[in-house]
Amino acid sequence: MPEPEKKYRGRVVDKELGETLGTFGGVLITGPKMCGKTWTGIKQAASSVFIDDGENLTKAALTPEALLEGPSPRLVDEWQLAPLLWDKARRLIDKAHKPGRFIFTGSAVPAEAAAHSGTGRFVHLQMRPMTLFESGDSSGSVSLAALFAQKTGKKGTRWKAGKPLQPAPSTLDFKTAVHLICRGGWPAGLWLKKNAALALPKGYLEMIIETDVSRLEGAQRNPSKLRLLMKSLARNSSTQAGASVILGDIQKHEEAGSLSEDSIANYIDALKKIFIIDEQKAWLPSLRSKTRIRTRPKRHFVDPSLAAAALDASPSLLMGDPKTTGFLFESLCYRDLSVYARPIKGEIYHYRDEKGLEVDIIIQLKNGNWAAVEVKLGSFEFDSAAENLIKLRKKMEGQT
Repeated sequence: MPEPEKKYRGRVVDKELGETLGTFGGVLITGPKMCGKTWTGIKQAASSVFIDDGENLTKAALTPEALLEGPSPRLVDEWQLAPLLWDKARRLIDKAHKPGRFIFTGSAVPAEAAAHSGTGRFVHLQMRPMTLFESGDSSGSVSLAALFAQKTGKKGTRWKAGKPLQPAPSTLDFKTAVHLICRGGWPAGLWLKKNAALALPKGYLEMIIETDVSRLEGAQRNPSKLRLLMKSLARNSSTQAGASVILGDIQKHEEAGSLSEDSIANYIDALKKIFIIDEQKAWLPSLRSKTRIRTRPKRHFVDPSLAAAALDASPSLLMGDPKTTGFLFESLCYRDLSVYARPIKGEIYHYRDEKGLEVDIIIQLKNGNWAAVEVKLGSFEFDSAAENLIKLRKKMEGQT
């Protein structure tokens, strides 16, 4: 049976990339390995160079300007391996006075900071693994932009398009949702057979543990301890578990050794630098209420498939553990909403106060408009979720 043709699937960030190239000299695309940065960049590039290919890393140290020569936009892939290229590109942008000169892509924060920030020359675009809409597993029938396009007048709420936003029940059943959690949003997995696609996140996780983190300057370099940490982070996905909770979870294992809260913080910082761990900040609305708001962020793996891989959790195992699956499903929704919110200048938060009121996701726009989202796996939880949303709305309106 012939392999399916690997055609590029459009990404939400495509439009923003094109618009940015028309305005600024350079675009920096960051994100975890395998999320599609290079493919997305090369679709809009006129030439390219791959720093981790052949002798290009050596050439970058000897003649960096030569690697930057070529028709514009020029894609420079994995630029963080040769940070000197950043300043060279910045100077070339200043000389050219033309937009769309470079597309830099990187899967890690460079070991040494560039001498100049690139402000005014480079715009930063962050990519994540594919959303369900991008991978073709969601119809996209509900628009986040349409949700925020509502207007309120004397006759109540109306929509710019003249039509109310219709609810759209998901077409995914529980078994399919669990499979998508374990498969993840990795573009390469779309063309693999089912079992191979499920094995992809496990292979990526091992590469992170054995290779990627150890390459970072100042990072801890003990794969056994890192593997334990990854399991604990996976068990605590979508929660506000602090370093002390994670340490307590890990210390029962002999391999933990002298692992401390400081070393846990060091590992987590390293995972953030390679875009594996993402932190969902707490929402801090301006309230007169004396109720204290919990400010600790929630942590997610950039893709729930990595959490499932860290737990050695197959789809069948997760189907027998709805509680864990619920947390990973929340991470999946956080991943997708983070992508969908970007074009409308939205940020993703969570809310929790000391009285126990908790809402999974808050989407807030630059103009202050916000929407609250509760993430639930089944309809049996819908009533309690709706009650939380109503309580939050009343609190924001000063009714409680």
